[in-house]
Amino acid sequence: MNAIAVILGRAGSKGVPGKNITPVAGKPCARWTIEAAKSSARVGTIIVSSDDPRLLDLGASEGAVAVRRPPDLATDAARIDDAARHAIETFEAAERPLSPAEPIVILYANVPVRPADLIGRAVELLTESGCDSVQSYAAVGKFHPWWIARIDPSGRVAPWEGDVLNHGVFRRQDLPPAFVPDGGVIALTRRALFCQIPGVAPGPHAFFGADRRGVINPEGAVVDIDSPADLLAADAVLRDRNAHR
Repeated sequence: MNAIAVILGRAGSKGVPGKNITPVAGKPCARWTIEAAKSSARVGTIIVSSDDPRLLDLGASEGAVAVRRPPDLATDAARIDDAARHAIETFEAAERPLSPAEPIVILYANVPVRPADLIGRAVELLTESGCDSVQSYAAVGKFHPWWIARIDPSGRVAPWEGDVLNHGVFRRQDLPPAFVPDGGVIALTRRALFCQIPGVAPGPHAFFGADRRGVINPEGAVVDIDSPADLLAADAVLRDRNAHR
């Protein structure tokens, strides 16, 4: 069954004001995410959720269902799962109820760079494994948790955890694999999103359910815009990609 994609993007941003509609490689940033959803064979319906009328207009012009997000779900402290649930509930009230088997894909409007097959890979793992959620990850590279340290006011360095600084490892290739969410995609069931999975403790990540899985992207394959440097990187990547098509 094709997924319903919920693209989230609020108007406020401290790092890059108006980043969701800021031009990146000749297009509004969010349009890259909308096009990624439209080009995925695993997505059947697209919702754009925002408090920004410009982003809602962009979504509607691209054939998406525009859902106006209320102010309390568009603050710095608002959680993405609350915004996603609001979008789904609004869609169901106006259009149709979702089937329990219909996957939901959460995409961030400020991620213009992601692998072309990423959405499909996440939905495929979700449906074939029967898990509750799938999130995309990237290797942490040199920013590995084993190399994290504490520095006190006097400048004294100590391990973040344990007694041995850097866990005794000095070569990057000797570090055990470690991964961090990269913001590329979240695929999940409706039951997981609405926190209906038995045995899951309440909390900000409860909507991932109990059986949580991941797909791995190469380092740098996803660019999540949170700073002006990210904006420059995304622009360069997309222009280079378009030049080699």
